[in-house]
Amino acid sequence: MEQRQFVEIARALSFGARFIILDEPTAQLDGAAISRLFDRIRDLQRQGVTFLFISHHLQEVYDICDMVTVFRDARHIVTAPVAELPRTELVAAMTGEAAIDRLQARPSTLDRTAEPALSVQALGSDDAYGDVTFEVGAGEIVGLAGAAGSGRTEVAETVVGLRAAQAGEVEIAGRRPRPGSVPAALAAGVGFVPQDRHHQGFVPDMSIADNATLSVPHRLGKNGFLSRDRRDRLAATMIEKLAIKTPGPELPVSALSGGNQQKVVMARALADDPRLLVLINPTAGVDVRSKEFLLGKVEETAASGTGVLIASDELDDLRMCDRVLVMFQGRVTSEIARGWHDHELVAAMEGVDLDA
Repeated sequence: MEQRQFVEIARALSFGARFIILDEPTAQLDGAAISRLFDRIRDLQRQGVTFLFISHHLQEVYDICDMVTVFRDARHIVTAPVAELPRTELVAAMTGEAAIDRLQARPSTLDRTAEPALSVQALGSDDAYGDVTFEVGAGEIVGLAGAAGSGRTEVAETVVGLRAAQAGEVEIAGRRPRPGSVPAALAAGVGFVPQDRHHQGFVPDMSIADNATLSVPHRLGKNGFLSRDRRDRLAATMIEKLAIKTPGPELPVSALSGGNQQKVVMARALADDPRLLVLINPTAGVDVRSKEFLLGKVEETAASGTGVLIASDELDDLRMCDRVLVMFQGRVTSEIARGWHDHELVAAMEGVDLDA
């Protein structure tokens, strides 16, 4: 993906372009790739190329931009030099609300007396990870952090049955689903938000109602016969619960904004009241308001007793976690308690020992 981005920029430069628009160019890149992309953008700036950089990521705005303009609900809100606009004011301009400090806002909801939501023992895969062992307690939010190629995504996909490990065991709320079986993982109590909603998260031409209930046919009828009324009632409940902006449940998901599409994916993950919620990059490519809403819904889900595993390299996704497990080159290399500083977590993700 990183190389594709560079090819797009090279193509624009081949036309002699002096003004290039970058629309969410970092959505599918890890931290190291983003840094390399920004280095190239700065090189081109020094050569006189101007960029319009469209992004939902606040840190990127402060890293690469000189001026920032905020639009909200199709209205111009503010234009200001980045250096003169505090982060809290930028968030307020983008959302209409004050920013939430998730390191301080959420008390732990871990229930130590309940059976763990997830137990992973000595999990191994020849090409992606090895000897991975950890637990997620009931009501606990655990982060699985790491750069691209660290193994974090592959471990999360193994837990939900998209992959089968060559060694080790996965136990979900006391049950051991058949390895490599998504239906078995769902039956054991997993809810899942995949990495790429466009290719793995929904069927674009199907309705919101059908997408939100794809994984729960047993709640819609018996013996393979589905009740449209049951589907519509459940879908209406999920649309209200996830605040999905739509004129009705029959609207195709492809007609929704990115944030509302991700809410539909989250709705399906929560439709069967899971014991374990697994999310991979859950806020990728969504606006700040949708991001705050989705992360708030994750906190609410944990408070109900569900264990949550978040596999991400996006720091904002990880701030609410009770603890973060950092993976590097297929191994869990450190466990960082809540209250970490950005540089501490980023260094661990990149394999840098700050004490060395």
